[in-house]
Amino acid sequence: MANKEYLVNELKKNFGFGTFKGNQEAVIQNLLAENDTFVLMPTGGGKSLCYQLPSLIMEGTAIVISPLIALMKNQVDAMRNFSEQEGIAHFINSSLNKTAIDQVKGDILSGKTKLLYVAPESLTKEENVEFLRQIKISFYAVDEAHCISEWGHDFRPEYRRIRPIINEIGKRPLIALTATATPKVQHDIQKNLGMMDAKVFKSSFNRENLYYEIRPKTVNIDRDIIKFIKSQEGKSGIIYCLSRKKVEEFTDILKANGIAALPYHAGMDSSIRSANQDAFLRENAQVVVATIAFGMGIDKPDVRYVIHYDIPKSLEGYYQETGRAGRDGGEGRCVAFYTLKDLQKLEKFMQGKPVAEQEIGKQLLLETAAYAESSVCRRKVLLHYFGEEYTEENCGSCDNCLNPKKKVEAQELLVTVLEAVSVLKEKFKAEYVVNILLGKETSEIESYAHHELDIFGSGVDQEEKTWNAVIRQALINGYLDKDIENYGLLKLTEAGKKFMKKPVSFKIVEDNDFEEEEEEVQVRGGATCAVDPVLYSMMKDLRKKLSKKLDVPPFVIFQDPSLEAMATTYPVTLDELQNIPGVGAGKAKRYGQEFVQLIKRHVEENEIERPEDLRVRTVANKSKLKVSIVQGIDRKVALDDLAITKGLEFSELLDEIEAIVYSGTKINIDYFLYEIMDEDHINDIYDYFKESETDSLEEAINELGSDYTEEEIRLARVKFLSEMAN
Repeated sequence: MANKEYLVNELKKNFGFGTFKGNQEAVIQNLLAENDTFVLMPTGGGKSLCYQLPSLIMEGTAIVISPLIALMKNQVDAMRNFSEQEGIAHFINSSLNKTAIDQVKGDILSGKTKLLYVAPESLTKEENVEFLRQIKISFYAVDEAHCISEWGHDFRPEYRRIRPIINEIGKRPLIALTATATPKVQHDIQKNLGMMDAKVFKSSFNRENLYYEIRPKTVNIDRDIIKFIKSQEGKSGIIYCLSRKKVEEFTDILKANGIAALPYHAGMDSSIRSANQDAFLRENAQVVVATIAFGMGIDKPDVRYVIHYDIPKSLEGYYQETGRAGRDGGEGRCVAFYTLKDLQKLEKFMQGKPVAEQEIGKQLLLETAAYAESSVCRRKVLLHYFGEEYTEENCGSCDNCLNPKKKVEAQELLVTVLEAVSVLKEKFKAEYVVNILLGKETSEIESYAHHELDIFGSGVDQEEKTWNAVIRQALINGYLDKDIENYGLLKLTEAGKKFMKKPVSFKIVEDNDFEEEEEEVQVRGGATCAVDPVLYSMMKDLRKKLSKKLDVPPFVIFQDPSLEAMATTYPVTLDELQNIPGVGAGKAKRYGQEFVQLIKRHVEENEIERPEDLRVRTVANKSKLKVSIVQGIDRKVALDDLAITKGLEFSELLDEIEAIVYSGTKINIDYFLYEIMDEDHINDIYDYFKESETDSLEEAINELGSDYTEEEIRLARVKFLSEMAN
């Protein structure tokens, strides 16, 4: 073992720190003794130092295998800042030309280089393998080791080739490091890297300074986020979105609302991406809107909030991304917006992938849903997922603990669940067990003849969400376990078997209900969602009066959601009216005057303070797309071809076209309509909307019957709105 005093001196001399953090010292001692070492340490715990310091002390060059070019550059720059030697650290990856690679090799051969970062793809190249065989290697470090596992949130097949390549280059001690690994992923990493005997160093995954909150994702999400950011004056934040398109769109919305925001995703030019990253690090931008490509290894200690616009694909991804907040131990707020619809969308994206991959993806999504919907302490759920027990009753720093729900006795329900798992011989997942209890005759249940079991339908007196809550909380309390190899199969633990024989009190909290809140918004569609119901009903009366006068249906003038928005933000000029969704310049001019006069009068008479700061204006990208669609229609491009060139599904193109006509722009799609539709059909649908009180698609489908497809009705409705309203 190295002398402790010597290690502390080296730490001070090379990195300027006087003491080690957590179990850094023990990890370093183990590696210096040339033992395989496995490090699980949350983001901000000081993982990099665990291999950087030994590399400077040991003889030879340490090979660090790392997945991201941006991350390598970041680390190499940091090492060069610590040392006076320019060649102390290098990287080899696809961004270097031949001259640069020769320079790197020269420095390594001359003994200057103590740390060499390589991408896994570069490691497998024949000429690099040949070169590395000639040099003295101190040890290998595999950073972001979770990439090796299909169960990890960032699986990379090339990581699977690391062990065979190492064997080819020459065996040396191995250190694997990750900031996030469930017991399953941990096992996977050790198995794949051939380091089952490695000493495992696991730090607590509990980040005490982070506050966790899940909010329902409603139609007002943009406004909610803008309001949140404006309440965090002068603080840095990251907003994660799942798609590049959403990153671009939402950045534009933030900018339009006076927030210094920059986008970051893998589809951008790398120089712009780096510039945006640097601007954020230097605090020239307050917010970065990003896909998950952003933040790995980015050492900004004072990110004060991380917002998830879309719920991530896995809890590991969520943990890693929220971990970028408050790395200095200061405040870190983590707010994620959740709707079941997002998870269904993610599941759809998986179609077409290999079945095994789909199965894994689906299980990971179920874990995320369980976390979002649970009313149990968020810390407890997260830490349990990573194989750690959190024993506090109330963490005081998550939405569920700050607004605790009443606990209800569920002793009998747990016995029922445990018996069901036992009768099913511990061979099925939670979803299957719940279907059995609810008596759902699925084809899978019938194929096993499980509908003939006594337990089938024994839980119909409870809701599905209650059974889910019982199972989720039984897992956290150690009565049930999930099979690590066949992820998701429920197993009875010793405690569970004991409980069946001799039940004790078992209290649960019911899950949060996200769907109902969403449904309500949709069903009510208008009135009671508006902030000001009095103004809303006055505007409906005005709309009715105008519709009679102009002989058009009321929805042609303004749709309900537009009136609802007016009753929320109180626009008092035609310019402000154009900021309302579904109101363009044409519509504002044609119908707006009487509405803004009515609103102005109402505001003055009732001394209402207008929430101008909540004005959410979406500009740039959306309008760019809409303009190009209008131009395509003017040139008489067939709509199905137009959808393809814009990279949209046909129904998405129709969404855009409807938004164009609803906001008051006149377009003519007759050239396409009469090509693909029967003239009588067009006239029937047109006449229907002329007489109808509503523009509802569902009602039109019911009324018109099965002779008309949804697409035909939507297309003819576009023609009607464009001619009648615009």
